[in-house]
Amino acid sequence: MADGSDLYELIDEPPELESPVLVYWFDGFIDAGRAGGGLVDHLLATLDTEVVARFDVDGLIDYRARRPEMRFADGAFQDYDAPELTLRLVRDDGGSPFLLLSGPEPDVRWEAFVSAVTQLIERLGVKLSIGVHGIPNPVPHTRPLSVLTHANRPGLLDDAALVDVELRVPGNVSSLLEYRLGQAGHDAIGLVARVPHYLAESEYPQSTLTLLRALSAATGLLLPAGELVDASRRADELVREQVEGNEQVARVVHALESQYDAFAGGESRGSLIAQQRAVPSADEIGAELEQFLADLDNDDPSDDGDDREPSDD
Repeated sequence: MADGSDLYELIDEPPELESPVLVYWFDGFIDAGRAGGGLVDHLLATLDTEVVARFDVDGLIDYRARRPEMRFADGAFQDYDAPELTLRLVRDDGGSPFLLLSGPEPDVRWEAFVSAVTQLIERLGVKLSIGVHGIPNPVPHTRPLSVLTHANRPGLLDDAALVDVELRVPGNVSSLLEYRLGQAGHDAIGLVARVPHYLAESEYPQSTLTLLRALSAATGLLLPAGELVDASRRADELVREQVEGNEQVARVVHALESQYDAFAGGESRGSLIAQQRAVPSADEIGAELEQFLADLDNDDPSDDGDDREPSDD
């Protein structure tokens, strides 16, 4: 495996930490509802942080594939939104430290990048690494969202909580990191929010809140949720208004509710096939919700400036 030591720069001497947790998220792969990205934004906005290491984005990112934004005003370029891939030390509401690795997913040198992260994990004594993101699922927004989990060794999580399915999926750095960490003897798990697929392209705070609570439960970290609770209420109210104003959308949502309730009822009785009802196909749902999603994007609740203010909760 490539060494990767040339890919990052430590900022001063790393702090002495006692078996911290590492949370990581990379922008570029699937993140329905921007569940993982919203979690990173929320943690950075509400908790004290300091940079521990910076990665060489010039050596990892294809700028022409994902062009950074520049701001032009008053006849001149005023600002450049330079991409950053950083490892930060964060302290929760109780002062307990953990690490947060976030930024754009590398376009090249995946193995070298994974090796570099592994070096930092070993140097800082990380006990558990946790990847976070969201995936689209045929679930209604009117029912509680859930989190799927996976782990890189048996016994790390309760077997009943693990995703029990065999799939071939596109590779991504987050999954490769979990896999290579397991080969190197380091524990890693994934927390994946199941997001209503008709909201997958919108920023959906409820998916971030679901991940936040799962992360707290898995680690014992005290993470503030007040701001996300308020943002989730506003977003759900907007979605409710949109659904009530569109009969076709309401029909689709009701069908998803029937499927969800039948599945949940079947689970409680030990059968997953009880009372199953017909649900529109993916193509039918996509056609009926195309305008719905466009309306949501035009009325994005994240435009509300109050969403970013820290909460006392």
